[in-house]
Amino acid sequence: MAVPKKKMSKSNSRKRRTHQKVAVPTYTTCPECKEAKLPHAACPACGVYKGRNVIAKSVDSAEAE
Repeated sequence: MAVPKKKMSKSNSRKRRTHQKVAVPTYTTCPECKEAKLPHAACPACGVYKGRNVIAKSVDSAEAE
């Protein structure tokens, strides 16, 4: 089994981990309601994806918010 001969310094460990960061998700605007949404996904506000209504949103729930 391979065992390192020397202790790896903090700076060398942190240099190796520079690529292990969390990326911020990108958002786009919905062409129908202009709300922020994830790309390639249905809009959570109006339920439209690629010009089609894929999630049925009732009018009563929109007024309650």
